[in-house]
Amino acid sequence: MEEFIVPLQALLLCFHTVLDLQRCVHHMFLVHRQLSAARRRERRLRLRRLMAYLQNTPRRRMVWAIDRSSEWWDVTVPAFTNEQWLQNFRMTEQTFLYLCNKLRPVLERQHTSFRMCVPLQKRVAIALWRLATGSEYASIGRLFGVGCTTVCRCVREFCSAAETFLVPEQIRLPDEEQFRGMAADIENRWGLPQCVGAIDACHIPILSPQHNHNKYLNHNGWHSIILQGVVDGNGLFWNVFAGLPGSLDDARVLRLSTLWELASRGNLFPAHTRSVGTMTTGYYILGDSPYPLLDWLLKPFHDNGRLPSEQQMCNHKFRRVQLVAESAFRKLKGRWQCLLKKNECQVQLVKSTVLTCCALHNLCESNGDIYETLWDEAVAEAVGQQSVVAVPLDVEEGGGHVRDALMKHLLGDGQPVT
Repeated sequence: MEEFIVPLQALLLCFHTVLDLQRCVHHMFLVHRQLSAARRRERRLRLRRLMAYLQNTPRRRMVWAIDRSSEWWDVTVPAFTNEQWLQNFRMTEQTFLYLCNKLRPVLERQHTSFRMCVPLQKRVAIALWRLATGSEYASIGRLFGVGCTTVCRCVREFCSAAETFLVPEQIRLPDEEQFRGMAADIENRWGLPQCVGAIDACHIPILSPQHNHNKYLNHNGWHSIILQGVVDGNGLFWNVFAGLPGSLDDARVLRLSTLWELASRGNLFPAHTRSVGTMTTGYYILGDSPYPLLDWLLKPFHDNGRLPSEQQMCNHKFRRVQLVAESAFRKLKGRWQCLLKKNECQVQLVKSTVLTCCALHNLCESNGDIYETLWDEAVAEAVGQQSVVAVPLDVEEGGGHVRDALMKHLLGDGQPVT
């Protein structure tokens, strides 16, 4: 019996050893599985954190972005004085910041995962530099540290935003109270009752359009579009119309303009009349000889070299007010010299640019931003090269009685010619 006990004990010992090994292996398997699950959870968590970081952190493009220097804008411009702001951007820093805030809802952009956007103020500055100097896109891009395409996009988007938000604010038909104030201002300064401004027009040079290019040839043989504007006694535009081909004369442009449409419907001026000389008259504006003579648009007597003294005096008064309009157009082109150079853009974009410049002119003048006389040199040079002779046409004359009554009023007041 004893000979069976010893092997049985050995067998039981082996059995218990196997059981212990099985429990040990099972425990190790459970521990490994738990560690593997924990590692997987940790890896998934790290991956989620990495993805979130990549999505929320802008990365500089490594292949299709060219590293350009913007030291002039980032370092030099912030130290500008008001005089330097005027010289470079044609407006003070205060006006510039107002303009940025006005257009912020449309022009401001956000960074993306693939590129850093151009900041709002830099976008506006790029557009103003282009409008002020008419420089090539490449030179502007080198100055601001951006590409030519970015410069073009900034200018287009700025003009589009300004045409939508700035133009309606700065150039609009005055209300009755404003008309009354404009008339009083002109009468106090030049003695012309009921006059609320002067009308003038100029040609904006463009490159030959692809379609209907002959329509844009003006009388001097170069391509242009026409800007018509009405200004008050302070040289601020209160009506502008732009975009018609340069082959048209001033009277034809007037008849196609919104100003003529308003006057035809009787919506141009409020019903405010006053006794002037021997008749009652409403508000009117003054124009040069190419324009028709109407109840609401007066022009000088035709000078044949033998004008009576009273007509010469009346012409002189008219001329004083008309000079305000000419000065406004001169300042417009002097401050925004892109209007002096042949614009290479489509006609519609040139029109948008012209309207934007008119609104910026009003903004700068209203804020008291100084106009540098040095800018007149570029205007004088361009006028010598691009002057267009107005062609007076036979137009319907219907406002002679108003002009005669005004002349008698001026003579009755005994105002000296000044």
